[in-house]
Amino acid sequence: MFDRRDKLHIGSRVLEFVWPTNGFRRAGTYLMHRLSRLPGTPYTLACGFACGAAASFTPFVGLHFVLAGLLAWVMRGNMLASAIGTAVGNPWTFPFIWVWLYYLGNWMGFGEPGLNVMELNFPRLFGQLAEALLNGHMGLALDIAKPVLAPMFFGSLPSAVIVWVVFYFPLRQIVKSYQRRRTDRRSRRKGQKSKGTA
Repeated sequence: MFDRRDKLHIGSRVLEFVWPTNGFRRAGTYLMHRLSRLPGTPYTLACGFACGAAASFTPFVGLHFVLAGLLAWVMRGNMLASAIGTAVGNPWTFPFIWVWLYYLGNWMGFGEPGLNVMELNFPRLFGQLAEALLNGHMGLALDIAKPVLAPMFFGSLPSAVIVWVVFYFPLRQIVKSYQRRRTDRRSRRKGQKSKGTA
């Protein structure tokens, strides 16, 4: 469904993800159509997408699909919709999300004094952390992660809940009205066919 006629190679796919050629509004509309056409009730689809969006507001980059799937499974949401919902976290939104989580965690009292978020290089930090983990240096990984990831983790808890609510309620109404319109269209087509055969 909604597949391209001309398949993009991997470089074009990455570029399309970072900067959609048809604009962000059209990309958002495409996501909504894709979500609404999935099988499921308005609750399961909206819940799944909201779980994906909420998972994007955690500092666990690389685990968002897994976290979204687990959340959707626990809340009986649609797991495919949760994967689509993780698109809320993308190269354009991650810098804002990370700074927000860090500031909120600091405000909640989980940060280290004297650490300025504007001096942090998040991509380098995550790279160093991944390298330490891959080399099995757990102590080094904790030393790198704790000053930044601790406030981000605690800041992500209320943020994820708020994001879930913000996405769930409007999406449930959107999916409900979309499914109702689609059912009405099918009923009209069936009525026209039955009149034609009579």
